[in-house]
Amino acid sequence: MRIYLLFLSLFFCGLTFAQNSISGSVSDRNGQPIPGVNVKVIGQDASTATDFDGKFILKSVLSLPVKIEISSLGFTTQVLNVTSYNQKIVVKLLDEETKLDEIVVSASRTPERVLESPVTIERMGIAEIKKTASPSFYDGLENLKEVQMNTSSMSFKSINTRGFASVANTRFMQLVDGMDNSSPLLNFVLGNLIGVSEIDVQSVELLPGASSALYGANAFNGILFMNSKSPFSSPGITGYAKFGQTTQKAAGTNDYVDYGVRMAAVFSPKLAGKVNFTYMRGTEWHAVNYDDKTREGIDRNTINYDGINVYGDEVATNIKGVGQALASQGLIPASAVNLLPNTNVSRTGYNEVDLTDNKVSNTKIDFSLHYRPFGDEKLEVIWQSKFGFGNTVYQGANRYYLNNFFMQQHKIEFKGKNFFVRGYTTTEDGGQSYDMLFAGINVNRKWKDDRTWFGQYAGAYISGTLGGLTPEQAHAAARNTADTGRLIPGTAAFNKAFNEVIADPNVLTGSKLVDNSRIYHSDANYNFKDLISIAEIQVGGSFRQYQLNSGGRIYTDADGPIRYDEYGAYTQVTKKFIDDRLKFTGSIRYDKSQNFKGNYSPRVSLVYSGGQNKNHNFRGSFQTGFRNPSTQDQYIGFNVGSAILLGSAPDNLTRYSETLPIATAVGQAFAGGTSVTINGLNAYNNSYTASSIAAFSATGNTALLRKTNVDFVKPEEVRAFEVGYRSYINNTSIDINGYYNEYNNFIGNLNVVAPLYGTAQDSPNAAGGPTDLGTQSLHALQNGNIRAFQLYTNTDLKIRSLGFGVGLSRKVYQDFEVGVNYNYAQFDFDQAKDPSFEAGFNTPKHRVKASIGNEKLFKNFGFNVSGRWNSEYLWQSTFADGVIASATVIDAQLNYNIPSLRSTLKVGASNIGGKEYGQVLGAGLIGQQYFASWTINP
Repeated sequence: MRIYLLFLSLFFCGLTFAQNSISGSVSDRNGQPIPGVNVKVIGQDASTATDFDGKFILKSVLSLPVKIEISSLGFTTQVLNVTSYNQKIVVKLLDEETKLDEIVVSASRTPERVLESPVTIERMGIAEIKKTASPSFYDGLENLKEVQMNTSSMSFKSINTRGFASVANTRFMQLVDGMDNSSPLLNFVLGNLIGVSEIDVQSVELLPGASSALYGANAFNGILFMNSKSPFSSPGITGYAKFGQTTQKAAGTNDYVDYGVRMAAVFSPKLAGKVNFTYMRGTEWHAVNYDDKTREGIDRNTINYDGINVYGDEVATNIKGVGQALASQGLIPASAVNLLPNTNVSRTGYNEVDLTDNKVSNTKIDFSLHYRPFGDEKLEVIWQSKFGFGNTVYQGANRYYLNNFFMQQHKIEFKGKNFFVRGYTTTEDGGQSYDMLFAGINVNRKWKDDRTWFGQYAGAYISGTLGGLTPEQAHAAARNTADTGRLIPGTAAFNKAFNEVIADPNVLTGSKLVDNSRIYHSDANYNFKDLISIAEIQVGGSFRQYQLNSGGRIYTDADGPIRYDEYGAYTQVTKKFIDDRLKFTGSIRYDKSQNFKGNYSPRVSLVYSGGQNKNHNFRGSFQTGFRNPSTQDQYIGFNVGSAILLGSAPDNLTRYSETLPIATAVGQAFAGGTSVTINGLNAYNNSYTASSIAAFSATGNTALLRKTNVDFVKPEEVRAFEVGYRSYINNTSIDINGYYNEYNNFIGNLNVVAPLYGTAQDSPNAAGGPTDLGTQSLHALQNGNIRAFQLYTNTDLKIRSLGFGVGLSRKVYQDFEVGVNYNYAQFDFDQAKDPSFEAGFNTPKHRVKASIGNEKLFKNFGFNVSGRWNSEYLWQSTFADGVIASATVIDAQLNYNIPSLRSTLKVGASNIGGKEYGQVLGAGLIGQQYFASWTINP
């Protein structure tokens, strides 16, 4: 706390220094000021950027005369001679019709033109952020080529590039100022919940393909870089306020607010600092999909209904088995059992909208101090702290309300012209988060336990049948009887029970999620380009330790945190040939994870620049990458109601155990008691595949049953090929790319069912005697004496994916700019050869995006309209499977600059006139969002 107070004291009581400086202004061809223009002294370290009025001050200019370079994306670069500190510098930049000279760093860990990037790269800068028609810059990323968003909540969106992604996209990495902002507990990116404020964004770079050779095993299907502004080059106070409304059929019309402030100051040539604060609040997209999870055409009138957004109805049992138990206890006559149908009945559940307040909020705060010991960029020391907290909905195996979650990151970094060394830690606290499925289950149990409810149901059904009711009428009467005393949402009794359940972490009685996990990470990089002239050579490495701490609620860490280490090292060589037209890049990385052998990830790429001006650039690359199983794949032991999610680390299987009751007298005889204790070894060594059980249930043919035969999860591998072409022809920017990926040992999920007694085997003998262990396992299956598991494993089959994309943009009339891009994606997997394995491609085959805009429509006015369409696609996840319908979405914005107030006003809307659409099966449909914003610039 003392260091924060010291920082704030310095921040608001900064010192002034007398120093040699150069000042001036920059405007466009119409005389309008251009903010954000880069101005630097050639051969010295002095640099800055223009403010909102196009003005700049270059401080600490060591000596005169000097040459200064003025550059900005979309304009031609100018170089001026300056001979006097009092020289009046007025620069007018001319439009540049190409974006191919934009500088990116992420593709090769070194600055290079987009045109020369060896792999496909997409970029969003300050100008694009200003133009976006989406409610936030992060939402606007969806308009980039190759990006498909998976929206779990209004504030929780994950990026999907090149497929195989659910909301928890563990194949994609996101770095904010060099820090991975994935969840320490489950390894997935948390959208922009602890990202960067839109007024602090300097640039966003996206690599949609495999990047393991430079960035490690987690950058398997893409990586996003969000870089914030330096207080040295972007000082001043910036603020924005955004107000609007969201509209959805289920939720109605609700207010939406989003505001933030950025304060940055340069205290001296050596010291600068900044602070950011943002706050967003709104109403969640209500999730009201009441289709049955697994059966089409099933509704609430079905006795064994399990609704997608209904929780508590997952508790089901065979009602004839209930009757047998009642008869064995003498509670009903044995003859009455024959009146009960041999079918499953589920409890009456609660809708999701009754188990959450449907409010979403996000607060982000970050501080940083930047110290340059020598007064220049030769060495900069950065301390940065980031905090994010709020409410949102995350969808994994269940739907989870992250209520008052809290995540923080702290970093110390040393960087210079050719190197960086950084270390950071990420910590999260689940707050009052809870699992909505178990909230529904255990609120039900608060007013009536399962045994009583099903007993009353069976008794009422028998009575109704004896009274002459039809089966349908008897079931309805039985449910009404069993539901007597049901807590009604909104009542004081319901609220009391609900609050008790969500505060209790015991899955048998509560639904609270416990999470106090953390990551320790360090990495370093050095570029030898100033020491070795024959080629550009880089070396680097990283180390990470996970500390998983869920108190036994999510992982098998009831006895204490689980620690897990991984490290890696890489090198890269870049060399240009043939008059700098041919650029070769070769890199290799070695990564070692604690539970697995080390792996090498090589990458080779060539870029050839053809044409007189080297504007026709052809690229090709090949990479072998791999992904280590996540901490979830290895150490989870999570009860999600319908199954246990079980990681396959050998020590995890023995750490996980539970004691389950045996339902029938015969079963108790086979099990040797009224209960049995099992562990994770049962799931792998004594279980049937869920797909074979489904076939057996449908036909009664025991020959269809198959014993589970899978290995423990191991690293996933990919061989990635990519080719591309970038150019600028006849005032048109062109970007074409194609890729082909071949996956081995692809990691996915396998659903299995373990009998609580007997031995699972292929085609067990239904006619065997009571000592036949296969027959005993059949009895367990037929009487509900089972435990379902979802395992993490690899498929033996190859999975292939391929795709291509085309992006075009040009100015068509004066300052009107039009852009369009198309992406095609498909994957190949022979489901028939591995029917229990789900690949989860979750990507449309066809996507089209287009935009038109003019930032100089007339004086101080600009606009932008963007639209996108995608074809329907299959969604597969641990929560639910189904088809996501095709969607057409149009966003638009109009902005007005007020130079005298250094302000920009913007009004915008997303999904204008379009019907509500979904991106995640189980999440709320996305409606319309309208907003007006006011941004004040320095």
